[in-house]
Amino acid sequence: MSILVVGSVAFDNIESPSGTVENCLGGAATHFSLAASYFTDVRVIGVVGKDFTPEHEAVLTGRGIDTRGIEHADGLSFHWTGSYVKNLNEAQTLGTDLNVFQAFDPKIPEAYKDSGFLFLANIDPVLQARVRSQMPSVRMVCGDTMNYWIADHAANLAKVLRELDVLLINDSEARMLAGESNLVVAANKVLAMGPKTLIVKHGEYGATAFFSDRSFPDVRATHPFRAPALPLAEVVDPTGAGDSFAGGFYGYLASQPELTPAVFRTAMFYGGVMGSFAVERFGTERLQNVSREEIEERFRLFKEISHLEYSGA
Repeated sequence: MSILVVGSVAFDNIESPSGTVENCLGGAATHFSLAASYFTDVRVIGVVGKDFTPEHEAVLTGRGIDTRGIEHADGLSFHWTGSYVKNLNEAQTLGTDLNVFQAFDPKIPEAYKDSGFLFLANIDPVLQARVRSQMPSVRMVCGDTMNYWIADHAANLAKVLRELDVLLINDSEARMLAGESNLVVAANKVLAMGPKTLIVKHGEYGATAFFSDRSFPDVRATHPFRAPALPLAEVVDPTGAGDSFAGGFYGYLASQPELTPAVFRTAMFYGGVMGSFAVERFGTERLQNVSREEIEERFRLFKEISHLEYSGA
């Protein structure tokens, strides 16, 4: 089934121990779409400015991504400047220019309304709720958010949480949302807010899925499941790793006829696979060029490092 993703398409200036790049293609919807495109059809809604050229759009369409939902506005695209020189695990934001993204008002093309899966990337929860209300027949809704919306827009975010099948956030955001330091306690509180399933990202340490009694209608609630991250010799650019994880995870889910606990666990591994590829180059370069064979080989490695009974040499 097709995934409809609504979020940012942007440009980034990034510095890391591996070097510096300017105006590389980025944004949550961009990373998500590229990662998910290896598993299923993807449609994207966003807004860009005059600096977004046909060559930039070809990065998406070259992967078969439907870009008819990207609005071209008069002005410049969303632009983020960040540094990982001090800490590869935490971006230091040096500048944020919303530009045309400041007035983003998602418009859903009629051709997109039969999408089976909806991903609400990290945008204003008012916009997330508006998009969700226009897609009443989707099979599954997954959403993302961040500390800014949690701290200053709690009431609007609460309305979105009640409409989600899956919430996908990092561990500090989960603790902040619940007001709890213990992650297990925090996860249970977040699930009580509405999401059926909570996926908590731990960066270089993998991700954990927390399930509620509503996660799987025909199966008793299962215990949390932890998926590993692959140890990498070099991390060039962590920007977009979480969105790439989301794309791999949700893309795999959308490709499956049934959504079972086993499918969710496998999706967690494919999320980790796509996140690990994303950090190997600046921007979207690696996600543009990875092969299906490389994805499956890395998936095998993920399985290997997580099996106590591995019988290899």
